[in-house]
Amino acid sequence: MIFDTHAHYDDEAFDEDRDSLLQSLTENGILRTVNVSSSVSSNETTLQIAEQWPFVYAAFGVHPSNTAELTEENFGRIEELVDHPKCVAVGEIGLDYHYDEPSRDLQKKWFAAQIQLAKEKGKPVIIHSRDAAQDTCDLMKAEQAKDCGGVVHCFSYSKEMARLFVRMGFYIGVGGVVTFKNARVLKEVVEDIPLEYIVLETDCPYLAPVPFRGKRNSSLHLPLVVEKIAQIKGITTQEVEEITWQNALRLYRMKE
Repeated sequence: MIFDTHAHYDDEAFDEDRDSLLQSLTENGILRTVNVSSSVSSNETTLQIAEQWPFVYAAFGVHPSNTAELTEENFGRIEELVDHPKCVAVGEIGLDYHYDEPSRDLQKKWFAAQIQLAKEKGKPVIIHSRDAAQDTCDLMKAEQAKDCGGVVHCFSYSKEMARLFVRMGFYIGVGGVVTFKNARVLKEVVEDIPLEYIVLETDCPYLAPVPFRGKRNSSLHLPLVVEKIAQIKGITTQEVEEITWQNALRLYRMKE
């Protein structure tokens, strides 16, 4: 049983075979997945997919790189969507300093607003943080994000930062990158933190594991991530699947 905690099946990369691919997931042991919004428009396409497929759940929010799209009006729509029965989180939200735009102040404004929304609605947050470790941590503390909890997805920082997020009650999202030869730091994180704080994710269609690196990713590749985590931890793949499944249920406050 595998739980993909972070996917983007509404992405245009899946336009030609979305239905057949999603149909194949449960047949291959991927029993739950969360489709995560990243823009104003993807909130609506995420809703459509979650309503169509019983095993697909939704997270609503706007990625830091798309926060220039946000207005008080369309943020009101996100507030409505978070009340949907298939919604399990607010996300993906956060800070991304890899590019100069949107401005850091604008990203921080909407990151804070979406954390507050999650707290008001009793939902966890899915945090995207790229080249912004300290500001992410500082804003999470200032907004008391520990009160809603969540996951730092596609984790890319040091084991020391991972420990800090774990102490705040957050899970660490691990996907295909852990199979890359140059992913020394992420492998150290996986080795260092307890498995009880790790959840599986794809971020598909991005970040496919080796040997599919550079190709379209999907939840069907997650067994390769499970194998690598099991190897690093010195345990069985069954243990990794079982523990990360329970972690995902706790993260998203879902029943078995």
